[in-house]
Amino acid sequence: MRAAGAGWWFASPALAMIAIFFFLPVAGAFVISLTDFDIYAVANPANLRFVGLRNYLQLLQAPVFWGALGNTVFFVALGVPASIGASLGTALLLNSAVARARAFFRTALFAPVVTTVVAVAVIWTYLLHTRYGLINHFLGYAGIHPVDWLGDPRWAMPAIVLFAVWKNFGYNMLILLAALQTIPEELYEAARIEGASRVHQLRFVTLPLLTPTLFLVTTLTVAGYFQLFAEPYVMTQGGPLQSTVSVLYLMYEEGFKWWNLGPASAVAFLLFLAIFAVTLVQSWVMRRWGQV
Repeated sequence: MRAAGAGWWFASPALAMIAIFFFLPVAGAFVISLTDFDIYAVANPANLRFVGLRNYLQLLQAPVFWGALGNTVFFVALGVPASIGASLGTALLLNSAVARARAFFRTALFAPVVTTVVAVAVIWTYLLHTRYGLINHFLGYAGIHPVDWLGDPRWAMPAIVLFAVWKNFGYNMLILLAALQTIPEELYEAARIEGASRVHQLRFVTLPLLTPTLFLVTTLTVAGYFQLFAEPYVMTQGGPLQSTVSVLYLMYEEGFKWWNLGPASAVAFLLFLAIFAVTLVQSWVMRRWGQV
């Protein structure tokens, strides 16, 4: 009992910081989401009014919110499999026996993760330029006409997905590479003795043992990709025709462009509920997968 009390005393500074800098702001944001907090309330708190769930109901009836949610879901549905596939494929290549200069490639492929997203987004904006971009320049060698990557509603979000995958796949690559290196070599030797090909080793040895790690990186990637903001903010400003407006970008516009802080806070909590629901579904799938 005394040891447990000592543990709480040692943990109390960290718990106090979490309460002050996380739980209190979250509670404050939730209270704001139940009001009509706007620029007039900033100037004079007497203008603040309690509106209950009106902000939430208005958002659920607003086409712009559903459009932003659809764009975000499209980004997640396209970007998460591409990111996980790129991470897994690269990790398998780096873990193979024929791989050379592994330290160099680990560093080079992880470097985009630690670079400033705004800086590299600006660079990618120039790479995707319709007339002067290198990507269209190389496509021209294949006889493909220039694509208006960031000015065409059909291509703007796929272009942002391409950038986001390049920017973020190195993080999951390191996690998967670490998991691959924990798989005992004896299992592969036994599989080879049984006549298993490399494809069968991947299917029946590698992937089953990687399943917990794959669920982990998938959960983290889904949660991260739902919080899409910096890429459209820098590259497209939500255009063209609002085809790259995400839920978080909508929250930014409501809160810091129009100063509708009440609806902006409501957007934040609706996004939290969406991420929470998707995470619950992923957890249920993981438990069901483990029972098979």
